Amino acid sequence: MVKKDQSLVRELVEGYGDWFNDEKRLDEGRMTDNLYPYDKLFSPIDINGIKIKNRIVMGPMGNICMCDETGRPNNKMIRYFVERARGGTGLITSGLVPVSFNVDPSLTEPGDLTILPRIDRSRTVFPGWRILAEGLHSYGARFFIQLTPGLGRVGSPECLVKKFKLPVSASWNPNFYIPSIPCRPLTDGECRKIIKNAGQAAADAQALLVDGVYLHGHEGYLLEQMANTAFNRRKLGRFSDWQAFGIELVRQIRQRCGNHYPIMYRIDLSLALNETYGKRMSEVGSLKKFSRERTVEMTLDYMSNLVKAGVDIFDVDLGCYDNWWLPHPPGPMPPGLFLPVAKMVKDYFAAKDIRSNAGKQVPVVGVGKLGYPDLAEHALRSGMCDMVMLARPLLADPEWPNKAYAGLVRDIRPCIGDQEACLNEFIHGGHIQCAVNPHCGFEDVLSLSPAPAARPRKIAVVGAGPAGIVCACTAAERGHNVSLYEKLDKIGGELVPGSVPKIKYDVANYLQYLENLVQHAHNTYQLKLYLNTAVTPESLKEHNFDVIVTCTGARPVRPALEGIEHPFVVQAVDFLRDPALAGEAQRPVVIGGGSVGCEVAYMLAYEMGKKAIIVEMLPYFMKDACTANRGQLIHYLEMAGVKLMNCTRLLKVGQGSVTLTQNVSRSVPDPYNTWSPVLPENIPNPLAGKIGVENKEIAIETDLVILAIGLKQDDGLYEACLKERIAPEIYNIGDSFSIGGVFEATKAGYAVGSTI
Repeated sequence: MVKKDQSLVRELVEGYGDWFNDEKRLDEGRMTDNLYPYDKLFSPIDINGIKIKNRIVMGPMGNICMCDETGRPNNKMIRYFVERARGGTGLITSGLVPVSFNVDPSLTEPGDLTILPRIDRSRTVFPGWRILAEGLHSYGARFFIQLTPGLGRVGSPECLVKKFKLPVSASWNPNFYIPSIPCRPLTDGECRKIIKNAGQAAADAQALLVDGVYLHGHEGYLLEQMANTAFNRRKLGRFSDWQAFGIELVRQIRQRCGNHYPIMYRIDLSLALNETYGKRMSEVGSLKKFSRERTVEMTLDYMSNLVKAGVDIFDVDLGCYDNWWLPHPPGPMPPGLFLPVAKMVKDYFAAKDIRSNAGKQVPVVGVGKLGYPDLAEHALRSGMCDMVMLARPLLADPEWPNKAYAGLVRDIRPCIGDQEACLNEFIHGGHIQCAVNPHCGFEDVLSLSPAPAARPRKIAVVGAGPAGIVCACTAAERGHNVSLYEKLDKIGGELVPGSVPKIKYDVANYLQYLENLVQHAHNTYQLKLYLNTAVTPESLKEHNFDVIVTCTGARPVRPALEGIEHPFVVQAVDFLRDPALAGEAQRPVVIGGGSVGCEVAYMLAYEMGKKAIIVEMLPYFMKDACTANRGQLIHYLEMAGVKLMNCTRLLKVGQGSVTLTQNVSRSVPDPYNTWSPVLPENIPNPLAGKIGVENKEIAIETDLVILAIGLKQDDGLYEACLKERIAPEIYNIGDSFSIGGVFEATKAGYAVGSTI
């Protein structure tokens, strides 16, 4: 019997905070091969007459800023997708391809330029799509193009100042990025124009050898805005029926493309806004309008009607932009988090005997952190879903399917879930890349393997963090003689303490991958690893290296404040290396509300039962983190009762207390705000009010102070080697050059290692 209330949604959302305390569930997120061979994962499936060679779907990622500014797919975009086909993926879906450029003003820049691909502009864009489809077919992959009616309220509000046009939506809704900017309702005529455009785009895609269309109906984009009562509050006209727009869209595509062209639909079972925010739904201005969201029962009924209209296959998740960590689950979220959602839909279809227009059962694709081969296989064997969707795991390793099929699970480069290079990169003006895969997004300019060295050389790499490891292994693969030095007893650098919290299980997987990588390079190439070895310019000079690469990392910052030397004041990195430092402390205070500080407080709360206070001098916690990662940690820190104090500075540490100065002005932002993003510095918000200043000195009792206030480059060895001319070539990369993350480290390591 299918549940027709919100209990499943509530249970899932509330359980995503402490899920990892179930060791069995935590083990599902390991890169193990216990279920090999993966017979179900690599069995074919039929979708309306199209055979897919395996059950792996590449999720919609990769289009933004990868096409020409006219919207034509170019070589960068084509090579990016073809590489995933070469890696063995059965079904590849594109990212967003809007069909409403003539309606939604947020889709283009002045001059009709766009960061998104087009199939509607003119026949000049057609060759790119045909070449892309042919390239994917060459490797036996099928290709569905993801059509979206538009962005609506989640589009850039810059169209207001650049085009003097309001963003659009289903009804008068606040813009997500700047809620004080309203989005006007589409007219019925504009809705019909979008539907007609979608039919034409689908017909063109069919003619260009694209195997099917994939409708983007989740996460609060324009189709979801029309098809969800949270956003669609229209009182008059055809589209006041919230199901009408989506159903007519599907019918139009069926009319243009016939009964035997696959249609896939991406949908959320629930926005889960009420389950996420509770009473805030009636208190927060930008959330108030959305309280009457579509229920699970309504969604299931809508899905059955979509099947009648012509949909062949669904993938299902939860959430929207306003709780962005749900549809874009970051590292701390559980593996396979939406499998119960897929199972509910499968059970509903089975109970109602719902079949597609081709008379077939309707497959349901499982989504959400399924990049662990054993878990993916288990989900299919147990009937929780019919296919599995991998998005970020295929950015991290395009060869994921081929390696899983061959049983080479230990060689799969795992996704770490930081979302710094995939989501955050395009938000800050770049195109989608990957923190652990320097090839991603550069398939058009980088070869699959680095070129052999023209002249093998003797190279020293100092520091075995991610930058040093990638550099050393890449150089060794090319034929160089490499010595990798690490002063500690374990490789990984900051990844070692960074993998200690249970929510960092993806980082632990990556650390294991790097250990395997170094072992392989040692066994196969000329790489020697020296642990517990601190080097000096003099010791390096004795070996007459041709090249020295310093990757010596960074030191934690320790402010010069009164009482900072008290024994109960520890650095975050030291606490992570030895959690026993927390001892019997019951009143911990974390100084620094960046990612590390919040992760430390999360570990204290959920793993050790200690409710910390986090002190951050800026207005926003985790200011530079991806919106999804930031929102997830802050939301569940609040659920755990962790106190967040923004616009607050540490003044001194006393015996059993800290003295702070806090700005208590009412204009200080709500530190628990996860429903609105922090805009990048280069995007001004002319409607934002200034933060007033009303400082108040306060004292807080504490028996543990953890410092997480940043790092400073440890570049002393580099400077000394440079001054003494220890080698003809000397490079400095990683945190010892500039404080960054895994993304910057691996990128630099590969760049230097592949060109020395």
